[in-house]
Amino acid sequence: MAECFYKNGLNFQCQRCSHCCKDEPGFVYLSKTDLQNLLECYNLSQEEFIEKYCRFVPFYDGSEVLCLQEKENYECILWENGCTAYKGRPIQCSTYPFWSFILRNKETWDKEAVECPGINKGNIVSFEDIQKSKELYENNFPLRKTEL
Repeated sequence: MAECFYKNGLNFQCQRCSHCCKDEPGFVYLSKTDLQNLLECYNLSQEEFIEKYCRFVPFYDGSEVLCLQEKENYECILWENGCTAYKGRPIQCSTYPFWSFILRNKETWDKEAVECPGINKGNIVSFEDIQKSKELYENNFPLRKTEL
């Protein structure tokens, strides 16, 4: 097995450009934990929050899962000159860019750096912290419509 390219950590420092929150279409899947954190952040009932901020989208296994809405310009529904739910933001957001497929190898990491100006900049994030984020991301399962 090849040696892990990030065994000595990786440089990353968010540049607050918000490119990952807007500019391109995407899906922010919500887990049970994510939904609970957002309900507390916005002080809304589950029904109110889902109606106002969410949509259901097809998932890889054919089920429909809970996802944040996007505005017409592809901005996240929670983005207003920054994340309005930053302290309660979804795990998918808080673990970026330490997602499994981005960490597959040095090439995928550097390819993501083309889109994200914080990659390969700033302080070193330790191997241990990268692994924690990666595991959180991998174990954060979106809520299926049938689970609500």
